[in-house]
Amino acid sequence: MNKYESLYEALANLDGYIYPNEIALNWDLLIVMYPYITGLVAGAFILASLNRVFAIKALRPTYEISLLTALSFMLVATMPLITHLGQPWRFYEMLVTPHLTSAMAIFGFVYLWYLMVVLLLEIWFDYRYDMVIWSKQKKGFMSFVYKVLTLWVLDTSPQSRRTDEKIGYFITVVGIPSAFLLHGYVGFIFGSIKANPWWSTVMMPVIFLFSAMVSGIALVMFIYMVVTYLRKQKIDMNTVDTISKYLFYILIIDFSLESLDQIHRIYEADESFDILKILVHGKLFFTFFIMQIGVGVIIPLLTMGTMMIKKPREKIRKILYLIISICVLVGIFYMRWNVVIGGQLFSKSFYGFTSYKVDMISGSGFWLSLLWFIIPFFILAFLLWLLPPWKKKESIH
Repeated sequence: MNKYESLYEALANLDGYIYPNEIALNWDLLIVMYPYITGLVAGAFILASLNRVFAIKALRPTYEISLLTALSFMLVATMPLITHLGQPWRFYEMLVTPHLTSAMAIFGFVYLWYLMVVLLLEIWFDYRYDMVIWSKQKKGFMSFVYKVLTLWVLDTSPQSRRTDEKIGYFITVVGIPSAFLLHGYVGFIFGSIKANPWWSTVMMPVIFLFSAMVSGIALVMFIYMVVTYLRKQKIDMNTVDTISKYLFYILIIDFSLESLDQIHRIYEADESFDILKILVHGKLFFTFFIMQIGVGVIIPLLTMGTMMIKKPREKIRKILYLIISICVLVGIFYMRWNVVIGGQLFSKSFYGFTSYKVDMISGSGFWLSLLWFIIPFFILAFLLWLLPPWKKKESIH
């Protein structure tokens, strides 16, 4: 499809009166993936902190998996943004020539802080002792690799291990508000755009934060069950039951906050209310009511609530937990879609709509978005091979 055919199709799908610069959307599927991936990072880290900081022992089997999952997705978190740029090779200028009043420019420093200071340091202190042991157990190249990863800090004394634990604990404590900042900032970017009534709300950073927690917890539950199954080990049902409990409570809070925001819009009913009402009941009906609320909220809440009242057999619970985690991940994706895409579908004139259709055949946005979602799983597979949590557990005990 050439640019003229694309323009003709866009014009054919216009409704009412819109301004010429609103025909084509500036932010496409790649920008949807950006808050989605960063949310997975923040949510996975917060789940890890529940074990380390708040001493929830039932979550211990998922601690290292949560950290490695957060790192895997963090490594590609900026790529949807970078590949969306017209000149992606200039992205580094945001760091070397910072604009301190720009929320987007500040993200570069938030990203580096969270990646270098929080995630990498916490994983290093958590694995340092084990990497020293593995460097002695392995032969040849892998022995050298583990020595490099320890930065040649080869002390294995009880005192050094206690020091690692204390520093790691401190980093986790610092990492919790950092995780809030990482994803709350994304919501802040949208919430601070005053010209767009669909985005402009003080609730946006909080909604983004709780939805990030929901998606990250669901992702770790899914990964833990799949990895344990592939290793032919027994899934700790106490662990997944506990994860489900926290997922249930946080999903209720997330849905309540979103509902409160919508109720406030309805009650306030400013000049944009009519166009937003048409938007939600028209172009966003399927993605908002069916996918975000139905699949992402109602089905998981009803299923988890029913299982809390009457627990089915273990085998059935495993299947239901997998389905719930997938439903939540799908629902949060569509929440991001409804925010990013939905906010661009109506005209600032409040008298018309444009349209957006994902080109799944020739569109680079779709394939790049899929690529940046799949790559973290390959990174995670490599990290689980290099830093296996199950061998870590054996080496400590």
